Amino acid sequence: MALFKKRTVGKPGEWYYCLQHKKVEEGPECPAQNRFGPYPSREAAQHAMDTARERNLEWDTDPKWHDEDKGDDRSSPSGD
Repeated sequence: MALFKKRTVGKPGEWYYCLQHKKVEEGPECPAQNRFGPYPSREAAQHAMDTARERNLEWDTDPKWHDEDKGDDRSSPSGD
């Protein structure tokens, strides 16, 4: 008997966007490395790439994630 069962069918209402096939799927049909989700609806999964693009833009422009003085060695701990 296997210790872990592979779940081939998702729960009703789980929607995923498959990056390999570029399509919306109900339940995890493809490996986790090739999909985004789960999403609460088919429509939300259809917009997965838009959502990812928007989040990436937010993170890229978030000042909390960027150093103020890139490449500036003035803040070295040795005090040089």
